[in-house]
Amino acid sequence: MEYAEKTRLAARREANRLIKEYQITDPGGEALIRTFASASSLEIRCQEQVDKEGLTVVDRFDQIKPHPLLPTLRDARAQKMAALKGLNLDLEPLQSGLGRPTRR
Repeated sequence: MEYAEKTRLAARREANRLIKEYQITDPGGEALIRTFASASSLEIRCQEQVDKEGLTVVDRFDQIKPHPLLPTLRDARAQKMAALKGLNLDLEPLQSGLGRPTRR
């Protein structure tokens, strides 16, 4: 199995866990979960590449520069966290069980 496919599967498993645990069934929630899974997959792939190559690279002028994937890694993490925030998940179980809070 291709590496990118493995990271997508890992991200999808985490997304499915959130769907099941918080009973996310609305279209908006499902869209946010897809965004979460996509960003999570990208984050994993970027982090592993940076881990392998180091935080810095040497450019063609022999100057040390930050790894070019660092902004992508940062943005993927921010997108993942924004999707989680958008889901409005409670950390504490609701009185009626787990789930997303309903609008009043």
